[in-house]
Amino acid sequence: YSRRVYKKTSGNGGLTLYLGKRDYVDHVINVDQVDGVVKLDTTDFGDRKVFVQLACAFRYGTEDLDVMGLCFRKDIWINHVQIYPECHKPAQSAMHETLLKKAGDSAYAFSFEIPTNLPCSVSLQPGPDDKGKACGVDFEVKTYLAKEKSNADEKIEKKDTARLIIRKVQYAPSQVGAGPKADLCKSFMMSDKPVHLEASMEKDLYFHGEVIPIKIKINNESNKTVKKFKISVEQTTDIVLYSADKYTKQVFCQEFGETVDSNGTYENTLSITPLLSDNKEKRGLALDGRLKDEDTNLASTTMLRMGLEKEVLGILVSYKIKINLMVAGGGLLGGLTSSPKQ
Repeated sequence: YSRRVYKKTSGNGGLTLYLGKRDYVDHVINVDQVDGVVKLDTTDFGDRKVFVQLACAFRYGTEDLDVMGLCFRKDIWINHVQIYPECHKPAQSAMHETLLKKAGDSAYAFSFEIPTNLPCSVSLQPGPDDKGKACGVDFEVKTYLAKEKSNADEKIEKKDTARLIIRKVQYAPSQVGAGPKADLCKSFMMSDKPVHLEASMEKDLYFHGEVIPIKIKINNESNKTVKKFKISVEQTTDIVLYSADKYTKQVFCQEFGETVDSNGTYENTLSITPLLSDNKEKRGLALDGRLKDEDTNLASTTMLRMGLEKEVLGILVSYKIKINLMVAGGGLLGGLTSSPKQ
């Protein structure tokens, strides 16, 4: 059994950063620990020290903006440790042992705890003509040579750094809760009696690509005819870092040509599957964080510990399912919505 190792060497050849994985799972009550190793060749270090930092940052522009003096990256959270001369020695984990064997001599271990109130890695889908890195939240492990840990006036050369992007990913709980249920009763002009609509789902959590069955019951007591209905799924992205930006984008929409006559009833289970592949052109759609050109998904629903909603920084994502009935001569019958997690 050989574990895959991710490594990056600095331009000067003096620092090689090793990580055993790129995805760190947020279990809501805690997050996987980031354990890594840096191999050193101290020949050209002089009086400089070696530090490792883990930073969670929000990127809201592309790097070409930097030329105009605009900050395109804002650190949400950052932590540094000094590993040479050695003054941070973490408790050694199995991951450290594997990486130290791989790196050989002159290798130093480090660990970071990721706080639970940080967002998961999310990228906002660029438009077809957008260039550069996508906006969103990312995590980066960086080792660097410097005289001081974080002196803004000290210029750190690019050749004296090695960095790897990692992802904080939302866990999928093994315990699935009861599904949401919603109902609506709508009356129309020129009709004594209403239309009843009820929709329900079996569970409150669905995985990426999983078919979502929705049970629909209609009792049409009115004198109108229900001509068809439409099921749509909306993604709401709440950017809570630099402004209270909240916007909603449709990620699925399908019409069903089912009719329910006056005084008729209808009961059926209809299946939907929202997929990123059907939404590739939508600029600003929230996606799970992307590493290089690896495929990704529509962003997972943000799951929070109770009471943490106000503290979380970055991007919050949620989904809502809407069902609309089109009634002959009566216009649209209300938006019946429920919110499962994806």
